[in-house]
Amino acid sequence: MLDQSNTCRPQRRQFLQSAGAVTLSGLATEPPPEIHAAEPVPEASADSVILLWMGGGMASTETFDPKHFTPFEKGISPKKILCTFPAIDTACDHIKVSQGLERVASVMDKATLIRSYTAPDLEHASHLRHQYHWLTGHPPTTSSTAPHFGSAIAKILGPKNPLVPPFINIGLPAFFREGHHVTPAHTAELLGNESAPFFVPFPQRQYTSPTSSTLARLDQFHQRKRRNLSSNTVGTFERHPQSERVWRSRLEEKRIINSPSANALDLSLESERTRKQYGKGRFGRGCLLARRLVEAGARFIEVTTGSTPFSECDTHENGHKRMTLLKEEIDSAIAQLVLDLEDRGLLARTLVVVASEFSRVMITEATAPKRSKFQPNFSHRLTSMKSYGLHKHFTGAGSILLFGGGFKRGHLHGATADEHPCTTIQDPVVIKDLHATIYKTLGISPQHKIEVDNRRLYITRDGLGKPIDSLLS
Repeated sequence: MLDQSNTCRPQRRQFLQSAGAVTLSGLATEPPPEIHAAEPVPEASADSVILLWMGGGMASTETFDPKHFTPFEKGISPKKILCTFPAIDTACDHIKVSQGLERVASVMDKATLIRSYTAPDLEHASHLRHQYHWLTGHPPTTSSTAPHFGSAIAKILGPKNPLVPPFINIGLPAFFREGHHVTPAHTAELLGNESAPFFVPFPQRQYTSPTSSTLARLDQFHQRKRRNLSSNTVGTFERHPQSERVWRSRLEEKRIINSPSANALDLSLESERTRKQYGKGRFGRGCLLARRLVEAGARFIEVTTGSTPFSECDTHENGHKRMTLLKEEIDSAIAQLVLDLEDRGLLARTLVVVASEFSRVMITEATAPKRSKFQPNFSHRLTSMKSYGLHKHFTGAGSILLFGGGFKRGHLHGATADEHPCTTIQDPVVIKDLHATIYKTLGISPQHKIEVDNRRLYITRDGLGKPIDSLLS
């Protein structure tokens, strides 16, 4: 068995390095969980989900819920600033979005827009805690074992195509600062590794060679990490009581990555014109890859903007400038993904979700004597463009955009106040009900529960998630 392991490892490594992909490694130390479904099971209107994750806290009033626009003026009070971009018209007369999202505006007639997502009080509004809550549907605790809801979908429904991993994450780095390799919300937990995400951190790497010594060193770091991980786990495979099952899983993985379906990862097969339509950034390439993977039979795909502090949606500093750059990256990519899915007849059965862990508001308090490096240094008056933008974490309201998969077209749900801090005032949406609605479109009861070793976990919190039928066609 060990000889077989050593034989297949070089081929696997060669494919993963060429595609820029990293699979989640580790041992499935528990027997397969028993999954129970409550009756009746809803009729499915979707087969696949693409989650476009705006990691870092996307300000809703700067994107899909524009408010009164206040241009920058030196000396202005932050309390007067709700939005730093003017509103623009969309394909729907009753919906406006903010400037910089012109292409998304053109496909708004195909979308359901929720403006009233309301996050719970999790003691403090931190990225990891709220990302865990959004992505698993459960609040974080010291004994949390909740899987990513993409893992739950992968486990319950299984792969659409046996040669394509059912859950694929695109754009999330294989390692993070401070030694974190994956966040808790991006593991399958008690569901086992077969439901864990298959990571593709660099979707553009397939045909774009590193052009700097920094990228070259980064590649070497990835390769060294994978070699160390492989060598450290071989002995464990021999001793572990589940080694036979683990070995079968590795053979299955080898079969997948050497199959013709692996060509879905090769973006060089797309025309230059198509790649330009999606944009040159990692997120745009990720959206293009997501379209290809849906065509190949992927069940759940997450494309993230990234997780680097003070970048992408994490607008603690230079909020207006960072949001301008973010819109340049996501606007064409989101719209082109929607258009391509519809042109190929896939949008009706593919749900595309654009979401973030929470929103942001303009900070109003004065500088603390000892502030965190993540706290912007502002006074009661703006003195430069660096202070112009929405910076403070805000959980009182947020926007979620949904296309296809049985959701209504051109539909607006919920409303927020027109004064600071723009809190939800109509039809609030909480995560357990949003997840229940998504599960319903996939033909999954929100009361599904997973049991393993006398542990029970409902896929929505306590099995109490209620689908929001007014959002569905």
